Amino acid sequence: MMKKTFYIITLALAAACACQQKSDGIPSEWPWNDSDADDLPFVEVTDDSFGSLPDGIKLYKSPEVLQGKNAVAYIATVDLSKHDFHVWGIKDPVLEGTKDAFRTPTEVYNASDSPVLVMNGGYFYSEGGTNYSASLAVENGELLSPNINYASEDWVTVFYPTKGAFIRHADGTMEASWTYWVGVDEHWIYDIPAQNDMGSSPVATPDESFPCKGRPFEAKTAIGAGPVLIKDGKFQNTWRYECLPGEKDVNCLGRAPRTAIGCTADGLLVLFVCEGRDMTEGVPGYSTEDVANILLAFGCKDALNLDGGGSTCLLVNGFETIKPSDGSQRSVGNCIYIK
Repeated sequence: MMKKTFYIITLALAAACACQQKSDGIPSEWPWNDSDADDLPFVEVTDDSFGSLPDGIKLYKSPEVLQGKNAVAYIATVDLSKHDFHVWGIKDPVLEGTKDAFRTPTEVYNASDSPVLVMNGGYFYSEGGTNYSASLAVENGELLSPNINYASEDWVTVFYPTKGAFIRHADGTMEASWTYWVGVDEHWIYDIPAQNDMGSSPVATPDESFPCKGRPFEAKTAIGAGPVLIKDGKFQNTWRYECLPGEKDVNCLGRAPRTAIGCTADGLLVLFVCEGRDMTEGVPGYSTEDVANILLAFGCKDALNLDGGGSTCLLVNGFETIKPSDGSQRSVGNCIYIK
């Protein structure tokens, strides 16, 4: 494994994740009375702003003020009995890098026969002319890349964190969980994270029985990043356990553009993006705590934060829903797309 500091990686990722851990796993302030999507202030987009949408896909837009903050945010829901969930990504299956080129979401749209939805995915970086994935990507059962399995600030103390993943299994069930990739023949899914904290000593290296009994990794389609926001209908936000910086590069405690993926108890896939960094005046974005609360209220039973910041982008029929904070779409290491 190559020695690259996690903060260098996250600078290249320009990911964004945030929120403070609650001791009981429940947000201190609940923005809505229940988790029924009909009670949310999001409004379904029914005009032709983004072209026509096929049966089984709905698009919702936030009001101008959401959770007491100025907002430009969208949620798309997908009935996977009527549509296919895919991942495009660079091929980096053993985390040694590749010459595969990064792509913008529009390039993925054009190369994938014009899917209905395209959204940016997990973390990635480039070094010395080589491109690397730092996040899980699985397409049609093929492991394109695992979640990165180490983190360090000084390369004296090295952590081996479990990392967040959103998985659709071969039987069609979906979940957000934590994974750890050991090598080609050893890859685990866990229902709880290893409780690392970069301000303390590392906990044990994950294996088939730690941090809990692991399940052998299996997925038809999957995307990784972190932190896990929701698991089994409960607020999580495990950015600290996943060794994601709370401030500075990844800015886990700040407000920024965000991307997230989740699912509802009745099997709808949920895609979320919000604008930030004042690309629309007065709209700085959200913390991951905010996103977790929004998706809990929307009815998500599981959800995962994806790469944010300048990577955040959701295309609907090829049209951008938000203004990218780089001023134009960023070339990324992987994308989700829906056909």
